Amino acid sequence: MGLSRPYAISKPLQLEEVSLDPPGPGELLVKIKATGLCHSDLSVINADRPRPMPMVLGHEAAGEVEECGEGVTDLKPGDHVVLAFVPSCGGCIPCMEGRPALCEPGARANLAGTLLSGARRLRARQGSLYHHIGVSGYAEYAVVFQRSAVKVDSSIPGHEAALFGCAVVTGVGAVVNTGKVPAGCSLAVVGLGGVGLSALLAAVLVGAGDIIALDTSSSKLEVAARLGATRTVKVGPDTAREIREITGGGVDFAFEMASSVSALQLAYEITRRGGTTITASLPHPEHRLSIPAVQLTAEERTLKGSYLGSCVPARDIPRFTRLYQQGKLPVNKLLSEIVSFDQLNEAFDRLADGKSIRQVLKIE
Repeated sequence: MGLSRPYAISKPLQLEEVSLDPPGPGELLVKIKATGLCHSDLSVINADRPRPMPMVLGHEAAGEVEECGEGVTDLKPGDHVVLAFVPSCGGCIPCMEGRPALCEPGARANLAGTLLSGARRLRARQGSLYHHIGVSGYAEYAVVFQRSAVKVDSSIPGHEAALFGCAVVTGVGAVVNTGKVPAGCSLAVVGLGGVGLSALLAAVLVGAGDIIALDTSSSKLEVAARLGATRTVKVGPDTAREIREITGGGVDFAFEMASSVSALQLAYEITRRGGTTITASLPHPEHRLSIPAVQLTAEERTLKGSYLGSCVPARDIPRFTRLYQQGKLPVNKLLSEIVSFDQLNEAFDRLADGKSIRQVLKIE
């Protein structure tokens, strides 16, 4: 972690052959077909979100089940799966409330770099390796907990299916689950990476009225316009005032997807009285947001977090993939580059520079 840029030179990611133990009880061996490059991976590389090292990164993945551990009954070899990055236990209070993204044992395991059982199945010459949030998808194979895998239609190409493991569930879920955005309302998305543009696609899907896309990148704004944004605004010093003027006081819903406190501040400032600001990004844990506390009461404002799009993966990933197959959620348009193992470091330079939307490591 924390090596200097450019990563093409410092090479924080190194390609090695490692060993993988067989799946234990309740676990699966999955042949990985593709894994996306996400800001959550970058935040480990740049040390914004420290994790134990050495670690096999990658969490937005899709593949095919090769072997089932003892006790696995709902999946079988040959099933195509999308991997969710929170391995829910099913028995803690959040899981029983239907909020598996907040699974408490899953969060502890992810922080520790283990599978839900506490085990580590990856090994190298120097000893055991750590898992990245229950997936470790920058590899040809992965051992995962059974509730990290959701069966999907085998006709969906792996490099497209992978997007449903993070970008789609996070962005679409924030709109339909966390926000429960009604048709006809006004909506803004701040930050137009894979997650932000997934949220924009969801806004179009639910029939939002005025859909405003905001970013510092002109090329991303052009993509947003093609995907259904009714207005695009390049972020500058007077953006908040501009949005409030053109909307008559702000939008009903503002979604922040840029992993930046300044972006969240902007999203809050462009939300109208009585409106809702939702963030699904992960800025540095030491960064703080400052807002006038009185606004929450006097203006009946709502500020919410959304993790994994408030999704139940076993319910929502099949729903979202069906919408994609019906042409109602064209997430394939988010793909910007297909990369190989030896191009990962350069690809993370592009991600850090904001020059890509969604890059995918294709293994199949």
